[in-house]
Amino acid sequence: MAKDLLLHCCCGPCSTSSILRLQQEGFNPILFFGNSNIYPASEAQKRYDALRRVADYHHLELIHGDYDHTSWLTQVKGFEKEPEKGKRCDLCFAYNLQEAATEAQKRGISYFSTTLSVSPHKSSIRIFSVGERHDQFVPIDFKKKGGYQQSIALSKELDLYRQDYCGCEFSLAEKNKRNRHHSHPTEHSIQR
Repeated sequence: MAKDLLLHCCCGPCSTSSILRLQQEGFNPILFFGNSNIYPASEAQKRYDALRRVADYHHLELIHGDYDHTSWLTQVKGFEKEPEKGKRCDLCFAYNLQEAATEAQKRGISYFSTTLSVSPHKSSIRIFSVGERHDQFVPIDFKKKGGYQQSIALSKELDLYRQDYCGCEFSLAEKNKRNRHHSHPTEHSIQR
């Protein structure tokens, strides 16, 4: 019999292959969307809607946690200027995984994990070091076994919304800065 596992899901695309892997490993995933880090709220809603499509497709329960961006900002206060993949990200992982642990405990679910490890832009080791502060955390590197590539293929198949930044306003600002940098040609690249 499959064991219930609360799966913290950052978005629909990352959940696709993660769900299949969990099912193959004998778990019954119960999806959880908290993600108070996502900015603006309209972006969080787009990501939730994509996850809802995945949940419906697999006939899985989906729990929508409270969206409290102000509380998340308090968690990362003092680290707003950290670059992407810096200390702010560890604090963000801690916030989201604490929410998942609390939700699992509240519902009597013995295990929880996160889809964050499917991203090639995130260090699974760092995510696991935060998650392992909780006894019920199951460290699964979802990018292994072709998980990331499978998530891209399944996202296309289900026509899911795919975001182009991690989630918070700080990662959005970094993305916008990179885009501005790439959209301004240098003197050397201008054809005359």
